[in-house]
Amino acid sequence: MTYKNAVLDDHELQEALKQINPKFGDFVTRVAGEAWGLPLIDQKTKALIAIAVDVVIQDQIGTGSPFAAHVDMATKQGATRAEIEELLLFMCVYAGFNKVAGCFSSLNEILDNQ
Repeated sequence: MTYKNAVLDDHELQEALKQINPKFGDFVTRVAGEAWGLPLIDQKTKALIAIAVDVVIQDQIGTGSPFAAHVDMATKQGATRAEIEELLLFMCVYAGFNKVAGCFSSLNEILDNQ
């Protein structure tokens, strides 16, 4: 299942954002939906970029983490586990091995529970 817009077309994601806070959910949906709607970069690539950003800022811990949401987005856009793992290996060079180590653990937990 791929979406034309990984934010605006994913109602499950929107509801999860509203669970954090209704105003926050609406705000994120509007702003991120616009960014995800920009036409030149495809949705799968945007999701992989979001995962790379999560690696850099170390945002992969905890239930409902942005990392988990972005892994879910990437898989919904057709990214495979192997592609995400390769992205993490690539990120070792640019973000650091220690940052990526925790991401592999989180990735296994996320994908093994899907």
